[in-house]
Amino acid sequence: MAEVVVAGPASEAGKQAFPVLAGYIFGKNKGEQKLEMTAPVTQTAVPVKLEMTAPVTQSATTGGFLVQFVLPAGVTMANAPQPLDERVRLRAVLPTQVAVIRYSGFWSESNDSEQLLKLQTALRAASLSWTGEPVYSRYDPPFKPWFLRRNEIWLTVPEPQ
Repeated sequence: MAEVVVAGPASEAGKQAFPVLAGYIFGKNKGEQKLEMTAPVTQTAVPVKLEMTAPVTQSATTGGFLVQFVLPAGVTMANAPQPLDERVRLRAVLPTQVAVIRYSGFWSESNDSEQLLKLQTALRAASLSWTGEPVYSRYDPPFKPWFLRRNEIWLTVPEPQ
């Protein structure tokens, strides 16, 4: 994955991250190597990690949004071109089991929230749990008609015992 963390809000995170990540795959890297555009583009909230201090308090906060491009098959950490933009990080992602809901429509907070609730309801009905933040996956460019767009939400589920 090539990834970048942006401040958001969620509805703007993809727009903020796209030029940075697209620059990387279109040649703004050491060696000016161009990589194929792939899908999906994923987005998830990043929790804030703070150093331990006293007193310990707890409050809800958002550290930003992690937006990722899946790199083409055959690109590994060993052969991926190094980014010139320090905001772009490369990361190997291990296989993970996820529950997925697929839907079409606009990329909106209301549409995403509705679909996330459907996925969580289905998991509860199946007595399955999940961990972490939802990952919002987009497969199509923003100019594709809303009714033809492929969107997904992924929730990480524990491996069966």
